[in-house]
Amino acid sequence: MGQRYAADVIVVGAGLAGLVAANEACARGLKVLMLDQEGAQSLGGQAFWSLGGLFMVDTPEQRRMKIRDSQALALGDWLGSAQFDGPQDKWPARVAEAYVDFASGEMRAWLAGLGMRWFPVVGWAERGGELAHRHGNSVPRFHITWGTGPGVLAPFLRLARQHEVSGLLQFAFRHRATALTVEGGRVAGVTGEILEPTEVARGEASSRVVAGDFSATASAVIVTSGGIGGDLAKVRRAWPKERLGPPPARMISGVPAHVDGDMIDVTRAAGAATINTDRMWHYTEGIRNWAPIWPAHGIRILPGPSSLWFDALGNRLEAPYLPGFDTLGTLKRILATGHDYSWFILTQAIIKKEFALSGSEQNPDLTSGSWREVLKARLGAGGKAAAPVEAFKEHGADFVVAETLEELVAGMNALGEMPLDLERLRLQIEARDRQLDNPFAKDAQIAAIRGARQYRGDRLIRTAKPHRILDPKAGPLIAVRLSILTRKTLGGLRTDLDGAVLDAEGYPIEGLFAAGECAGFGGGGYHGYNALEGTFLGGCIFSGRNAGRAAAG
Repeated sequence: MGQRYAADVIVVGAGLAGLVAANEACARGLKVLMLDQEGAQSLGGQAFWSLGGLFMVDTPEQRRMKIRDSQALALGDWLGSAQFDGPQDKWPARVAEAYVDFASGEMRAWLAGLGMRWFPVVGWAERGGELAHRHGNSVPRFHITWGTGPGVLAPFLRLARQHEVSGLLQFAFRHRATALTVEGGRVAGVTGEILEPTEVARGEASSRVVAGDFSATASAVIVTSGGIGGDLAKVRRAWPKERLGPPPARMISGVPAHVDGDMIDVTRAAGAATINTDRMWHYTEGIRNWAPIWPAHGIRILPGPSSLWFDALGNRLEAPYLPGFDTLGTLKRILATGHDYSWFILTQAIIKKEFALSGSEQNPDLTSGSWREVLKARLGAGGKAAAPVEAFKEHGADFVVAETLEELVAGMNALGEMPLDLERLRLQIEARDRQLDNPFAKDAQIAAIRGARQYRGDRLIRTAKPHRILDPKAGPLIAVRLSILTRKTLGGLRTDLDGAVLDAEGYPIEGLFAAGECAGFGGGGYHGYNALEGTFLGGCIFSGRNAGRAAAG
């Protein structure tokens, strides 16, 4: 065989979970080989593109915003959202409880000690909107890292480079693992293909031409290879039809093409069990990127609570299917129409204050980590939204801007597959607008908006002052066609709390560990059925740390 390597630990996948795991092993004096099928320019994986939000509990940032949070409240929210429902959820539930303990304990101090800092206004994601014991965050817990995704990666990349200089860590890019070596029931290494060099930019689809092969031996292998979200065919095959309805005929991708899930199949072939593979997390507020980087590249709108949401048939979505409240419930509601898209209708006053776009590249001010840039972008734009949002409004194929409702609906009908009835939309919008005549109302969304503005963070930067949608002073009117955007795999390789991969009978496979998205962020799906946001990066850090320490013995 071609290129040969030997190490104490092999890490397959150079994303956030892999970097954390590798650093933990190196910190204990072990030699680590890190493999990744992409080039060095993609070091850090999907975390680079993220907004950098972390789910943390009872933090100084929360207390300064007068948010009362606790481990008990957070765990109640998590379990109500997860809805663990079978014996396969034994380890996911244990990992979930351990993560909430971590997030309400040493997590913030440990990360701060590594140099991380957070935006002072805590975000309120996945608000639920049903009963207190069901899905949703009772309080804001979404801590945006200064520097966004690159800011989350920075301390782990710094440590990795130090370990590389010391000789403890070796990177092997363009190395695609195709098999795990099993000897006497123990995983003893990895074999695979060396792909030809690539100069494509981070995120772009790279060549799969094979230039050679390799083999590597080690006492432990940690798989941190990510999920399946970049392979739309795999997403459709895993789609939970009975739970969410038929998969969308058209989807856009929230992750690069190399997020293909192939390594999950490789690990399964070595005897690993996978569980909860029909649990997934896809967004309903996707828009086509007008400057795409990867195939079918989509961006998620992070909406405040004020946009009116209509299905493809022109029916306004009812509570709890409001912007920012219940992702998978809204997904099921949209697909029940037989169509795979929906609409926001809003005003310039709403888009200015409430629209944010997910991703580091769509938030250059936060990514810069500069207060001056943040204040200039968020408060110095006059009547405009932040520049990336305005760019989508101007160039994005999914946006319609008009002075009148007649013009707006005409533009929507030019984009949509189902013709919308002008007067039916007008009736629903005017009925909503009349609810603002009094300080009390029966409209659940109006009540939610007023409730949101009781939180200082929402009132300052995330929730527009209530106003009539058809008030010309708030205009122009804006409509956005929303697509289903693939994102995360919630199930995956079954592991215990230490990240040890389990076989079909629940026994650890000696020498094999997994962390991050390929392991359902821990245990084979520590989210259960629903994510509370900030738990993807947080899960990569937590599971990567556990697996790295356990693999090091």
